[in-house]
Amino acid sequence: MHRIFPDYPESKLLIIDDQKTVAYILAKLLNEAGYDDVTYIHDPREALSTCEQLKPDLILLDLTMPYLSGFDLLELFKKEKSQQSIPIIVLTSDQDQESKLKALALGASDFLPKPVDRVELLVRIKNNLEIRYQHKLLEQKVAERTRELKETQIEIIQRLVKAAEYRDNDTGDHIVRMSMLCFHLAKAAGLPDEECELIRYASSMHDVGKIGIPDSILLKPGKLTDEEFAEMKNHTLIGGKMLSNSDTKVLQMAEEIAVTHHERWDGSGYPSGLAGEAIPLAGRITSICDVFDALTSIRPYKKAWPLGEAMEEIKRLRGTHFDPELADIFIAALPSIIESDLIFSHLKK
Repeated sequence: MHRIFPDYPESKLLIIDDQKTVAYILAKLLNEAGYDDVTYIHDPREALSTCEQLKPDLILLDLTMPYLSGFDLLELFKKEKSQQSIPIIVLTSDQDQESKLKALALGASDFLPKPVDRVELLVRIKNNLEIRYQHKLLEQKVAERTRELKETQIEIIQRLVKAAEYRDNDTGDHIVRMSMLCFHLAKAAGLPDEECELIRYASSMHDVGKIGIPDSILLKPGKLTDEEFAEMKNHTLIGGKMLSNSDTKVLQMAEEIAVTHHERWDGSGYPSGLAGEAIPLAGRITSICDVFDALTSIRPYKKAWPLGEAMEEIKRLRGTHFDPELADIFIAALPSIIESDLIFSHLKK
């Protein structure tokens, strides 16, 4: 038989057909055509697990099988997100129009009658693999562009935070530690990974509004007067305005955090006096982490609190200053956070 070299010889092909002889002949035909990675199974009940393990680039599927028909498998594949983009060529002796339309409606990408014409099969496989790899290439380009945009956003955030640091006594280390605490607390609270990453970067801008506070207040070494403290409170609203009207998720969350990280669970916070779950979750997380790191950090006007005393203070303020459930999660997770992240090594002393 004349050997035809395919455009994508490295492709993984999976044959699902209960007729062993048919599956063997198909596999042999594909091997001779240049496809070396061909797998076939006869029990359709093994299809999902085989796909999960093999991750095929194309499936050849029979319709009439025991236990699970080809239609059943098409419905199952359609529900599996990881398998939705895999092209499926249906091979069947059932050639009526209704079966063809049903298979295509359920996600089949092509349909060929049995007995299969060798040349037509190879052409259909080549065409479907071409679409498959073009789709993969597009996904890679989109992923790369998304990564580049994310890196640009993070760089802008870091520069904005750096600008705020020049006008504040708080060090850059506080920003890094606090944002990492927010990340770990979000993770311990069961938030999705993407949400944890968002809060990590967004929380670093919680005090960016201090850029708009006069030096006489921001850098004052002593206690602020009531009038000065009222002015200092405005940093939440200034930060919100600076970060508002963005289309990016991270800056939208940063705006939310900037405005709400001084709100308190009992409604005694500022700027809006929000209470309980009316305070956005990201703001509640940031509030705990900001206070804790401030307590355990050295400031010109105070010494760093010992770890045990800072933890007791968080416990004392649960239900008044802090979301009680989040405070409990924070206290429970803190030992493993300190142990797992070198940035908190100062707390081991």
